[in-house]
Amino acid sequence: MDPAKALVRTALNGTSLVTPRLAGYGASRLFPLALARSAVRPAEARLLAEATTGRLRLGGREVVTHRWGSGERPVLLVHGWRSRGSRMTAFVPGLLQAGYSPLTFDAPGHGASTGRGTTVLDYQEIIGRLHGRYGDFEAIVAHSLGVLGTFRALHSGVHAARVVALSGVAEFGFLADEFCAILRLRPRIGTELRRQIETRLFPGEPDIWTRFSATYQPEATHARLLLIHDADDDTVHFEQSRRMLLAYGDTRARLITTHGLGHRRILGDPEVLGAALEFIGPAAVLSGSEAAANRP
Repeated sequence: MDPAKALVRTALNGTSLVTPRLAGYGASRLFPLALARSAVRPAEARLLAEATTGRLRLGGREVVTHRWGSGERPVLLVHGWRSRGSRMTAFVPGLLQAGYSPLTFDAPGHGASTGRGTTVLDYQEIIGRLHGRYGDFEAIVAHSLGVLGTFRALHSGVHAARVVALSGVAEFGFLADEFCAILRLRPRIGTELRRQIETRLFPGEPDIWTRFSATYQPEATHARLLLIHDADDDTVHFEQSRRMLLAYGDTRARLITTHGLGHRRILGDPEVLGAALEFIGPAAVLSGSEAAANRP
């Protein structure tokens, strides 16, 4: 554990011995924060330079967007936690080649957007506003936390014909549990953290642990699903994608298991790119050399 995490763990666990409520409150203040911003990589910078950059205002924060192509046949690329839209750009060349218009964004507190942190409701609103601007999505390709945000948007009226979920979080409660596990927080903090998330972060939102999950009301989402998850993912457990497959059934969802890619390298793996692009549309397939060139 790095020194910053160790300091937070010691402070919160120590506080919980005196007042669990205060410790839970402290944990809830940290829960939505990105804490660190990832930098743009050289291959990503080249593709970002070719994009049309836009901005959305979201509760006083500025959300940066990027679009390639004409805007017709839009495919939305949704990044995960402590990431940025540019991490999804390995998909851009193949999508453009097939006549799609890829677009992405940096969530608040991530990439070039302002703010300190974000929630699944921020993802929902941003995706909804992009849907309002560009129309129904041919597909959405989402990674990690972005999968949860995508399904919140789908449940709120956004339409996408297909969804590719990479290393996806299926259950909202997983985020709180994993937050506590990473920091090695005492169980009493986890209980209070959930209460604080309910009352402070999402006041007035009933039953968030069910409703905010990607497995909620699968019959309300009509998109076809491709789930891709690495068996060795130590950030989002493989079981999360298995639960999505169970919820949506093998008539609507397919699960591809990879090995040795972990949580982040899955975004640039040529075979993963090929499978995802073929699922979106047979023409949207990168050649092996193109995929390798865009691998993070």
